[in-house]
Amino acid sequence: MFHSLLQNVGGTLSYHSAMVCTGVSLLVGIIIAFSYRLTGKCSKNFFVSLILLPCLVQTIIMLVNGNLGTGVAIVGAFSLIRFRSVPGNSREITCVFFSMVTGLATGTGYVTYAIFITAVVVIAMVLFSLIPVDRRERRRQNLKITIYEDLDYTEIFEDLFEKYLKFCEVEMVKTVNMGSMYQIVYRIEQKDRKKEKEFIDELRCRNGNLNIVCSKIPEFMEQL
Repeated sequence: MFHSLLQNVGGTLSYHSAMVCTGVSLLVGIIIAFSYRLTGKCSKNFFVSLILLPCLVQTIIMLVNGNLGTGVAIVGAFSLIRFRSVPGNSREITCVFFSMVTGLATGTGYVTYAIFITAVVVIAMVLFSLIPVDRRERRRQNLKITIYEDLDYTEIFEDLFEKYLKFCEVEMVKTVNMGSMYQIVYRIEQKDRKKEKEFIDELRCRNGNLNIVCSKIPEFMEQL
């Protein structure tokens, strides 16, 4: 059975308990951060955030520790903070929530359970990341084509798409340059990536040599 180090709710906090809980929080944060980095790309800022988040959540829980007044004050203080960042994908959101869970566990004194749940989730995360779920989606790209407003974008590229693409779907159509042009965004999968330049050159002949962008699908588009 898992037991809490903090037996007295609302009482004094010993140095030993605080040091053990904080040390375990940092340990599980490091494990989570390295697991996230192992299973995909990771920026330095997000890597450090995953390490520190369990420790910060644990500190908040220890400060509250059954005190209703302190809990209300902390909720009020954090309600004034607005976090502004770029949209995250499902893997990032899961790891942030994972770090918060381990911080809650150590903050309430269940350090052995924090280590246990960290080990279980990390093993599952690494194993599932090795399973190829949809290889076809990795081969797909975003294609942005700008055309003049007098061109019919629904049919002008049909023969080229049949010639060079396995898959093509219109994602978005919007007007640009004060409404004098259209920008069409497609999700595509090419038959042969070696013919990408040839494909783009033929598109340029159709759209009057305006902007054409063929790029990887951004990860932040895959959100929860």
